[in-house]
Amino acid sequence: MAQALIQKQHPEFNVFSAGTHPAPAVHPLAIDVMAEKGIDLRNQIPSSVDLYLNRNFDHVISVCGEAHETCPVFLGRVIHRNHVGFFDPALAQGSHEDRLKIFRQVRDEIEATFSNYSF
Repeated sequence: MAQALIQKQHPEFNVFSAGTHPAPAVHPLAIDVMAEKGIDLRNQIPSSVDLYLNRNFDHVISVCGEAHETCPVFLGRVIHRNHVGFFDPALAQGSHEDRLKIFRQVRDEIEATFSNYSF
């Protein structure tokens, strides 16, 4: 969700998303809540951070609560590295509506955080 929201806010950027343990597919509730914002994630495929470790980046931002501790070392040039932790909505418990509410909450937190972020 963070990659798509940052890309929407800053179409001039090349934004990548990767995880230390990527899921086999984008979570269906992430697809649903992003569609509410006019963003289509249906064709996105989660990727491993290992694909990007040797690349150069202006910014590397980890966004999951535990990612700061588990994020590997980037061997390429990284000008700015930051951690902005959010609850992983895939861990949400409860009814479908309860989990959907949490996905929306996290989506909105990400959107608000990066609309004010200094790139």
